[in-house]
Amino acid sequence: MGNGLLAALRPAEQTLLVRHCSECVLDAGTVICQPGDEVEYCTLPTGPALCCFSVALDDGAAVETMLVGREGAVGGFASQGPVPAYARVEVLHGGVFRRIPLGKLEAAKRASPVIANLFARYADCMMAQVFQSIACNATHTIEQRAAKWLGAAVCRIGDSHVTMTQEQLATMMGIGRSYASRVLQRFKHEGLLRTRRGGIEVLDRNGLKNRACSCNDRVSAHFERLLGGIYPARA
Repeated sequence: MGNGLLAALRPAEQTLLVRHCSECVLDAGTVICQPGDEVEYCTLPTGPALCCFSVALDDGAAVETMLVGREGAVGGFASQGPVPAYARVEVLHGGVFRRIPLGKLEAAKRASPVIANLFARYADCMMAQVFQSIACNATHTIEQRAAKWLGAAVCRIGDSHVTMTQEQLATMMGIGRSYASRVLQRFKHEGLLRTRRGGIEVLDRNGLKNRACSCNDRVSAHFERLLGGIYPARA
């Protein structure tokens, strides 16, 4: 199935959800929802598909708050029925996504305490990511945050190539492009990565991890305690 949440369920519970799922292919840059949009579907990335939550600021900048890949889902799964979106959700790495109408998801949660418990635990894991992101943005250096973000992306994608430009990385981190460019140039000089048109290729994952803060490790450890085996293992 390519999605950790679905794979964590037993066949009977999987059937309750999968029979109502549809598949769609979304390219990088596709906006799944904007703030204020009524969310009607729970969307689950599969395989290398990756999306990001970002929050708009008064000056027009948008700061990344959370990445979601095949370990999770986006869109109203913790509520009961359609709700307005608070953040922008955009596809960062294209791929296949599964969608289930929120009404069908709620019916499945009522029919199965196992499904309800799974999504409640995942909601807790998402909150942990948000809390960790707030602490990270407030205390860690741009270099640490860039290494953390790229490490989290390649971990979820399962590949060393991230479809992300320097300008997009700067926007995601809420910093100027010149700052992002200097950090990437430093990483390139150290042989940690190389940039290509429209993308960044990580050459040394362990080296990049050593330059990052411990925020990814803290988040993955929380996933492991609540939802063992869901968070993608670092290759």
